[in-house]
Amino acid sequence: MINHLITQKNWQTQLSEAITSVDELLSILKLESLRATVYIPEHFELRVPRDFVAKMTIGDSNDPLLRQVLPDQQEQVSVTGYVTDPLSENTQNPIKGLLHKYQSRVLLTITGACAIHCRYCFRQHFDYSANMPTADAKEHIIHYISEHPEINEVILSGGDPLNVTNRRLFAWLDTLESIPQLTTIRLHTRLPVVMPARLDTDLLERLSQSRCRIVMVIHCNHANEIDATTAEYLQRARAAGVTLLNQAVLLKGINDDVETQVQLSEHLFASGVLPYYLHVLDKVAGAAHFDHDLQASIRLYWSLLAQLPGYLVPKLVRELPDKPFKMPIDIYNNA
Repeated sequence: MINHLITQKNWQTQLSEAITSVDELLSILKLESLRATVYIPEHFELRVPRDFVAKMTIGDSNDPLLRQVLPDQQEQVSVTGYVTDPLSENTQNPIKGLLHKYQSRVLLTITGACAIHCRYCFRQHFDYSANMPTADAKEHIIHYISEHPEINEVILSGGDPLNVTNRRLFAWLDTLESIPQLTTIRLHTRLPVVMPARLDTDLLERLSQSRCRIVMVIHCNHANEIDATTAEYLQRARAAGVTLLNQAVLLKGINDDVETQVQLSEHLFASGVLPYYLHVLDKVAGAAHFDHDLQASIRLYWSLLAQLPGYLVPKLVRELPDKPFKMPIDIYNNA
């Protein structure tokens, strides 16, 4: 591991110093020989925090963390069935910045920015410029939620909602907490894994004071993403009263074996996080090489059921554009 890259800098400094050069990343990892297999994307460029790179193994071209972020020429191959908007999200936003797909909850895309660009991201082609809520949009969002009494939960997403400053995030929390019918605020975020310092004292104190239940769904795909520092920050969040869940994506050649999945669940639990979802890959353009055979996924899942206690087995699901819920994979009829 590249321990010398780990710093004590605040999260905003770390964010500004994220690696955006393919050549720099390969040089740090002493993998210049990979240069011929990668490309420099014009859209959705390389972006990875240095603390996440510090968890990678020097000289390992198959490092599971590296493979999630390094642009590969395979992304440029057009594959039938893999599209730019696999979940049809552009048709489900009645208000700018608000997606209403599930009955009791809505999702707000409060930023288009992420600290890390995962190459399989299902929103890598999403039109954030057309869907970012403006300052005036908050009143419309409050009105929309109030007009739909079945809504009791708001999911803050993006991009990554923890990519915004505490001031902006707290303003959103204040707005949502002012809506009496809301009981839960959920944050979907990758930052606690790729840049743990984002869980700073001010953020955790504010979350602990919320009148709403706070649920933080992190995104971690491999046990190597959780080092001692990451685990410590996650445990601090749990101590602040935040419910921590994890959703992972099943990625070919990265986490598609039983041992890796078992280790992931156990590392998460030791850090105060419960496995929540294991997603079958969304068929987004440019990510076909990450897709894992469905029958093999089901066989892997049966093995997880045999080796792990039930509370450490995530739900194997697929998200489809025409369904108002995550679709459980039928592990019986497809077995």
